[in-house]
Amino acid sequence: MTEPRRRRRPRTAGKPVEEILATTLNIPQYTIATEEQAQEIHEVSLRILSEAGIAFYDEVALATLRDAGASVDDAQVVRFGPAMVEAALAQAPAEFDHKSRNPDKTVTYGGDNVVLAPVAGPPYVMDEDGGRREGQYSDLVNFIKMANATPYLHNQGTEICVTSDIPFHERALDINYAHIRWGDKPMMGHYPIGMTARDSVEMARIVHGAERVAGEHFLMGVINVSSPRRLDDRMLGTIREYAGANQAIVLTPFILAGAMGPAAILGTVAQANAEVLGALVYTQLVNPGTPCIYGPFLATLDLQSGSPVFGSAESLLAQSLCGQMAKRYDMPFRAAGTYVSSKVTDMQAGYEAVMAMLPSMLTKPNFVLHAAGWLENGLTTGYEKFALDLELCGVLLALAQGVKWDEEEWALDSLLNEVPPGGHHLGTEHTMNRFRTAFHRTPLFDHDSFAQWEAGGSKDATTRASASWKALLDRYEDPGLDDAIDAELQNFMARRRTEIDPAEFQ
Repeated sequence: MTEPRRRRRPRTAGKPVEEILATTLNIPQYTIATEEQAQEIHEVSLRILSEAGIAFYDEVALATLRDAGASVDDAQVVRFGPAMVEAALAQAPAEFDHKSRNPDKTVTYGGDNVVLAPVAGPPYVMDEDGGRREGQYSDLVNFIKMANATPYLHNQGTEICVTSDIPFHERALDINYAHIRWGDKPMMGHYPIGMTARDSVEMARIVHGAERVAGEHFLMGVINVSSPRRLDDRMLGTIREYAGANQAIVLTPFILAGAMGPAAILGTVAQANAEVLGALVYTQLVNPGTPCIYGPFLATLDLQSGSPVFGSAESLLAQSLCGQMAKRYDMPFRAAGTYVSSKVTDMQAGYEAVMAMLPSMLTKPNFVLHAAGWLENGLTTGYEKFALDLELCGVLLALAQGVKWDEEEWALDSLLNEVPPGGHHLGTEHTMNRFRTAFHRTPLFDHDSFAQWEAGGSKDATTRASASWKALLDRYEDPGLDDAIDAELQNFMARRRTEIDPAEFQ
């Protein structure tokens, strides 16, 4: 596919974006469990693994687990004891680097580091101009460019929207190529089945060289446990491809409490924890030392309507407990993004996004997937929602910086000498030195008086966001791609298009 054509808009004068915020979390982790309670979650999870077990629907995986000492029954359910779990936890690194084409944009997972990435997987897109429609390759490229043009996303993600104009069995090739061609931040790659994961690794080898890919981490795959307690051949195949190539894995049970998990916080967390640990055991058996991120996707079900609920109090409490377990295991932690059930970019969407994302940042996560663009329970990527979410991400990244305990923050000369009782700080030397940098700004949000707002056209947030994402595209700078690498990628993709059997996706 080629670059989508769009009308160019004039660039605005001045600094295009605010300074890039550091990706470190200088705030404490919000916790709700004592060490003894966290230990109880661990012990219940071990009971689930040893007594109830996890189904592995893949003969290759079953053979590996059986050879490692696990018990496998005729229903393909695997049971294993604490020793196998402890061995896997000891092998998974506490921190790792995620490399990109631009070495200056490499990020680190673990410790006090946080990385934000856009939404992944929605089949639809929506904007104020075109309404809700199936996603196209041109939309994917737009979102990749927007992810690269903002300082508030540090990973450009993967399938930010489904490319419905490309045959489903070829999409992984074009998604990978779009990320390589139009972005130079760390990318995730494609991971729904082992074959697409293998193609992702091969394309990374073309770009970075086989030796570098073997020793460094350029890709990241999300492994969705099919809760309750099942891993299918597609996800297990992806684990083998990514772990076998030394690429990172996000271990992600997908649980709606009340359906795929019990209608109880502790039971849901124990199940999710057991599912992460079970997948971790297999990943480390495939390749000891594979970097893994602890990343349950937890929400609740409205038991009266059957609809998923995002930003519920119970899911936020469960997420906090999962964050504690990840830190207990010394594993990087993935938390919730701007999840919303709202179908449009309205007040409900804003409320739900804050209710999901603010508690996430308070768990002190290392990775937030779906940080921008999520609408309609993850079925739609919204252009205006993307822009508004970026403003929220900026505020939360500023919050994550905490307070700098230095002399300038005290402003003692102003407090003690310059400003008399009843005076003001507007003209002090301290204020003048800091008036551009003292406080985080949110240009998309309106802070004017009613009269000023009315004189400016009475624009609501969605209208302003429509202009904002278009301006973000104008700020995008093409990182380019070496012609020889581009040609090799095109040749690889052309060959694979003739080899891929659509039946493999059935």
